[in-house]
Amino acid sequence: MSDFNWCHGPECHSRRTQDRIRGSQGNKVTRTRKISLSNEYIRNNIQSYFCSQSCLYDFLNKHKERVVAIQPRREALETPVKIVKEQQTGRRFNYETRAYTNHTYTTQTIVDND
Repeated sequence: MSDFNWCHGPECHSRRTQDRIRGSQGNKVTRTRKISLSNEYIRNNIQSYFCSQSCLYDFLNKHKERVVAIQPRREALETPVKIVKEQQTGRRFNYETRAYTNHTYTTQTIVDND
């Protein structure tokens, strides 16, 4: 396995930054960036194929139909949840009467099904 990947961004080679310029005097080119796979986090992540978010989004915008065609979604996904409503009391300052008053309010909490 190689210790690096070349960026897969379709416009990476055309971006004019100092680190992409290669070649001898009079024969300069801008080259796609090399991505080091030196640590395990990069190796197992999408960042091992793209040098920046702009290169990633350029790739996704160019190939979006083919990416979605890998696993199309025909209907919405749903996860059942349980909502618990609780009555709570608190104090609120009333600026008209310049006094604190007690009030009751309802809170909703989502409870995991696991």
